[in-house]
Amino acid sequence: MEKLLFLILTGLVASCSTYTKSSLQQEDQLVVTRKYMGDFIEYRHTGAETMSGPNIIWIKTSLDSTYGKISAYGKKCDFSPGDRLYLRRILYSPGGVSGYWEYRIENDSSLFYKVTEFQHDRKVSAQTWF
Repeated sequence: MEKLLFLILTGLVASCSTYTKSSLQQEDQLVVTRKYMGDFIEYRHTGAETMSGPNIIWIKTSLDSTYGKISAYGKKCDFSPGDRLYLRRILYSPGGVSGYWEYRIENDSSLFYKVTEFQHDRKVSAQTWF
């Protein structure tokens, strides 16, 4: 009888210890792949510093006071004023073992631009927005 009671208590403790609120919150955060970044207002282009350097566009949205200007790769921006813009993260795993996140700024249609990893306007990484 004591062995049965010991097994039941051990099972109960083990099952309760794996279920925590913090582990559920971490799983919820991994599910989010798209975040609203504001309505498109305007953009400006910054040319490459060297011949092989990237062209950067600085996108201003209605949430500019929260996120700052969003920097992405491109020579021009085809978003229309008032477009709802979203930041999307996509997990790429070319080798199957490990992967990396790529961040894009996109509108409701199929138009998107790859976001630079480091956002110079606010001096933060794009991944901190998730």
